[in-house]
Amino acid sequence: MTPVLYSFRRCPYAMRARLAITLSQTRVELREIILRDKPAAMLTASPKGTVPVLMIGDEVIEESLDVMKWALADHPLGALSGEDAELIALNDGPFKSALDRTKYATRFPGTDPNAEREKACTFIATLEARLSGPWLGGHTASLADYAILPFIRQFANTDATWFAEQPYPCVQKWLGDFLASPLFQSIMNKYERWDELNPSEPVYFPSNP
Repeated sequence: MTPVLYSFRRCPYAMRARLAITLSQTRVELREIILRDKPAAMLTASPKGTVPVLMIGDEVIEESLDVMKWALADHPLGALSGEDAELIALNDGPFKSALDRTKYATRFPGTDPNAEREKACTFIATLEARLSGPWLGGHTASLADYAILPFIRQFANTDATWFAEQPYPCVQKWLGDFLASPLFQSIMNKYERWDELNPSEPVYFPSNP
């Protein structure tokens, strides 16, 4: 049975899943959803109501990093060092918190978005110091690169002009090369919303496994 992936195109967590699935050339049935109108089938499988959700028969994987690890289990990128795990934890914790309060300040009364942006830049500076080559580990991409890049994209997009003017040339090039890559472009194809009441033919992803 083909695994089923519930995804939302612009969600950085869902991007993680699609990146890993594409890199491993694992074939899944893609169900593109709208977060404001989540399908009952997805909520039954994963009541927390966030994407990605991966269903493998009766097994449900509902955390993006776990989806990545599942997809890349037999792939060289699947190895995750302790240092990389710590970097991802910083991304998913303090950086994501500051990013949300920068991008969605109105959702957090009393928040100063400029102060939160400065907090986020602490993590950007950490990445800048780490990027001794084209990737966080040097000349070879790692799971950490693909786990973190979607969130750096989201942060940069909060104010692209401001971000381009900041003193982070290595991060800017790292992000720019990623956004221009065939890999990123392939995971950002647009798909029709999956309609559980009127299902059409399954959409398989990646399209050319």
